[in-house]
Amino acid sequence: MTPDILERAHKIAERLIARGETIAVAESSSGGLISAALLAVAGASAYFRGGAVVYTAKARMALMDLPREAVAGMRSASPPYALLLARSVRENLGTTWGLSETGAAGPSGNPYGDAAGHTCLAISGPTETAITLETGVSDRVANMEAFVVAALELLKSALEL
Repeated sequence: MTPDILERAHKIAERLIARGETIAVAESSSGGLISAALLAVAGASAYFRGGAVVYTAKARMALMDLPREAVAGMRSASPPYALLLARSVRENLGTTWGLSETGAAGPSGNPYGDAAGHTCLAISGPTETAITLETGVSDRVANMEAFVVAALELLKSALEL
């Protein structure tokens, strides 16, 4: 984990703890790194309630309790899907905030036509927003790190840091 990512996570942790708020994470192509960044901060149990790597449709159904009908007409790795994941993880774990990531780390794209380096991120809580990030590179690890940075920046923005 890079020092930059850890610094971002520390700032977020301080804000969440000061406000008495909690977070849960649903992530896909970042592979658990968003959760790992938030958990790397000592005292994480004060704000982090849980997370899931929702990498497949089977994982979505089992871990998020989202049946196929809930995503009918919705494309994975899209802003609406990212919002659904963020809302669901927040509601399922009873947290103030839900944060999600869904995309294609690489080296190739996903079955939906998105290139490597494409991800959608969403935050759900007192405010909601979803964004799309396109890194333009096929390096899997670099994309995963970029997705984590973007997710933490989205959360920082929601927390008004």
